Order: sequence, then structure tokens, then C-alpha cells
Amino acid sequence: MTKKKYSPGEHYNYQLLIKHILDVPLTIAADQEIVYRDTVRLTYRTMNERVHRLANGLQKLGVKQGDTVCVFDYDSHRYLECFFAIPMMGAVLHTQNWRLSPEQILYTMNNAMDDVVIIHEEFVSVLEGIFDKLQTVKKIIIISDSGQKVNTKLEIDAEYEAMLNDAVENYDFPDMDENTKATTFYTTGTTGLPKGVYFSHRQLVLHTQSVAISLGAYESPGRFRSTDVYMPITPMFHAHAWGIPYVATLLGAKQVYPGKYEPDMLLRLIEKEKVTFSHCVATIMIMILNSPAAKNMDFSRWKVIIGGGKLPKGLALDMVKRGIETYAGYGLSETCPFITVGNLQPQHFPLEKEQQVDIMRKTGYPIPFVRLKIIDEQGNVLPHDGEATGELVLRAPWLTASYFKDIERSKELWQNGWMHTGDVANIDPEGYVQITDRAKDVIKTGGEWISSLELENLMSQHPSVLESAAIGIPDPKWQERPLMVVVIRPDFKGKVSGDDLKEFIAQFVADGKIPKYGLPDRVLIVDEIAKTSVGKINKIALRKMYSLPTHLGDEP
Repeated sequence: MTKKKYSPGEHYNYQLLIKHILDVPLTIAADQEIVYRDTVRLTYRTMNERVHRLANGLQKLGVKQGDTVCVFDYDSHRYLECFFAIPMMGAVLHTQNWRLSPEQILYTMNNAMDDVVIIHEEFVSVLEGIFDKLQTVKKIIIISDSGQKVNTKLEIDAEYEAMLNDAVENYDFPDMDENTKATTFYTTGTTGLPKGVYFSHRQLVLHTQSVAISLGAYESPGRFRSTDVYMPITPMFHAHAWGIPYVATLLGAKQVYPGKYEPDMLLRLIEKEKVTFSHCVATIMIMILNSPAAKNMDFSRWKVIIGGGKLPKGLALDMVKRGIETYAGYGLSETCPFITVGNLQPQHFPLEKEQQVDIMRKTGYPIPFVRLKIIDEQGNVLPHDGEATGELVLRAPWLTASYFKDIERSKELWQNGWMHTGDVANIDPEGYVQITDRAKDVIKTGGEWISSLELENLMSQHPSVLESAAIGIPDPKWQERPLMVVVIRPDFKGKVSGDDLKEFIAQFVADGKIPKYGLPDRVLIVDEIAKTSVGKINKIALRKMYSLPTHLGDEP
């Protein structure tokens, strides 16, 4: 018998698909726990069965490859199931930011062409208010934590748990091209319409692998390993909760999902479930540490990545005093999101803890397969000397290809084959990036630039300061002048004034850490600082508020 000649292309062309992430824990950690609040306990084995049931339930409702399923939910085991089942079917997961205004939610759902909505009972009123203007939604699936029937005028096609119970537990997830669109979500812009970003199976798998290497393979006080207990404190609707649920699943780690962010529940889960690894923005960490329930808690096993803005030194030192290992992470909605992390390098391990903190709160060095550089306004590459500042531009396998159905803003994002972040940064000789400001947030005074982030960092070191924001306000002589808005810790109220805080910043001028023109003209003490829908300081809103003459009189 003549042996058939081998022909190139006959080998199996392995595609990088999300379903292969879920294969790993089913082999190495099938009985590891997945916990939702204090109500649900699953294993990876039972989660996998639920993923199959969810896919069958959605298929029964008519979901097919290429359809888009929009999810409104708190951080939960159900959301994790949607992270897998929906893209594994070949459909697109639209993670909805329920903190957007109703008008913005309506825009994103019509722009994404959502076919099916999975929605928690607490958000049904939002859907009711916009439903008659939705153009493509055909089916609604309700999530009920209460177990009660939801009173709504909408026609509900299924209840999530009932749908899973009625579905068979085997679904034949197809092989498909790894470049198939898997997820989409919308940036939380404070002006204009939200911008849609989207990611393929290949991008998400490569991002997962690279983040797992960066957080786990390199020696660091904040390593994330399979023996850790993971709890996100970043909404799962925002950049896939920074992609770390996929990493935790790949590792087969125990996962804990807190639902609605309530300080007492978060703290109870940290203690009861022995949580060791989380990520959040600085404002959430401030909320947690200042909760009365946190006063006597032992945080010594907890490691937390802070992102969404610069990690203030005052907060970092406060976390270290409480026993928390912390470091910075950086990325954008457009970048899936991880680009850099503030890991230590071998030469830093002998340093004192405070010196290590100064390194770990930097924007960080790039994770594997990220290329980056800083450029000036003419596109010239600037040196990595820790001094030269320019716009940070990127290349990585997982950056969004464009803004969905938005050619003009996509052109602005991608110029000369590099993604433009809009962030001003320097890079030091050790490869660490330091974001010095958003280009739009730099304070321009008398032809000189002042970093709002640096002013906030210095202010954070005053013991009375809970949080602060620095903005530029119009000035007829200097173009702009810095104004600082500060929230005081409760036990310092009435004991410190804006002038006291201005004098505190003046010490850094005297020490040469900031120039004289960087001293704020005013420091205003306020009850709260405006935030975006993902908990970041909303500087556009602050500039609108405090640029008006009525806000520049006597301090309240």
C-alpha cells in the first residue's frame, strides 16, 4: 500500500479560544471553590456545567454565532459564567456599564446592536425607561437574587436560574477562527458619546497568558499564584475586571465575587474566605480602609493592585502600615487593559520597604509582548532617561483594532501604527514608565506644565487628607493656575484649613520637589469629589464646577 504523502496544511491549526482557558482548571482544580457573597458556593466542575447550561438556554432563546448579548449585573458567579459561555458560543459579550446615564446606556445598546439582555432585577427600571427606543433587543433574561418575581411592565422571556435548570448540561462549543469577536464594552468618556472597544478570542487569550506571567512568574511581593484567593473589587463590566477573572480561572484559583460593593460585605468576605489577591481603584481602597468594620482587621495576607489613576504615596504607605502589599497597574479600556505593572526588579529587593513602595507605585514596566515608547509632538522618540516627557504610545497583540463604527476617532487613536494613549509619561533607564499626567489634565501656567498627579501625590502625604484632586482653572495672566480640591478625614474636620494644606505643599516647593509656580493658589476643602462611573476622579466635571467665579470665593 502506498503511503499518502504529507501535505503542508494537514496539521491541526490550533486556535486560541476562550474555551481553552476553562479547560485548564477542569484538569488541575475541578473541585476548587467559586463563591458569591455569602449565598452561593460552586466548584469549577459545577461552574462548567452551568456554562454549558447557559449556552443551551441562550441557544433555545435564539442566540446564534455573531449575536450580541448584553449583561447588566454586579460582580458575580453568573457574570463569570457569561465571560465564558457567550463568547464560547461564537456570540459577543457586551458588558454593560450600568452606572452610565440612561441616554448613554441606550446609545451603547443600539450601537452594539444587542440582541439579548441579561439583567439583574435592580437594574430593570433603567431598561424600562429606554426599552421603547431600543432598536435590536429581542429577548430579556432576568436575574433575581431575591428569588421573588420581578414586578415589571417588560415582557420577560426567562429567569436566569430557571433557564439553567431547564437546560441540558452538554453544549458542543464550536471551533472557530481565533480572530472572532468575543467581547465589547464602552469607554466611560465624560464628554461626547461613549466609544465602543472590542476584543477577539486571540487577544483575550494572549492577554490572559501575559498577565499570568507578569503577576505570577516574576518574583514580587504581590505575586498572584494558584494558591491565592481572588476577589475583584473592580466592576466586571469594566475591561473584563481588568482581565483577571480569566487569569484566576486559568490558574484554578479560588474565586470570590462580592456582588454589590458594600464595605461590610467586602470586609466580611476578605476575612471569612481568606482573600489574598484583589484589584481596585484608589477611591474604593480609601472607602474600605476607612470603614469602621476595618479598624481592627488583619490585612496581612492581602495583595492589591491599584489602577485607574496614580497610586498616591499617602495611600500606599497607609496600606503598607495595615499589612497590605500593594503595587500599581496601568492600562486603558482600549488596551484590554493591562500594559504595565509596578513589580520590583531583583536589584530592588534589598531596599527598605518605603523605597520599595516608591518603585511599586510607579506606573511600572511593560508586561510581556508590550512595546512602548514616548514621543514628542513631532513624533520623535524621546530618551529613556527618566526626565524627558512625551506621549506614551503602544503596540501589543491585544489592543483594540478601532473604535466600533467610529472611523474618525479610530484614526486619532492609531497613528503611524502606534496606539496613542493621550497620557504624558517618562521612562527611566530601568524601563519603568511613570505617567505624569493625562495630556488633557496637565496644568499649563505661564508657558510651563504642572503635573496634577504630582500635586495630588504630595497632598496625599498630609495625615488629614482622605483624597484630593488638582485641576487647572482659567487665569487671565497665566492661562491657568492650579486649584486643589480636598476631602478631609472625618477625625480631622474642623482642625485643618485650606491654608494649612497650602502651607504643607509649600514645603515641597522649599525642598525643590516642585517649582514655585506649581504651588496651588487655593486649596478648597469639600465634602466629596466628583467621580466617573468607574470611580475615577472626574476632572472634566471638576473644571466645570470650580472654574465658575461662585466657587472661588471664601472656602466653605
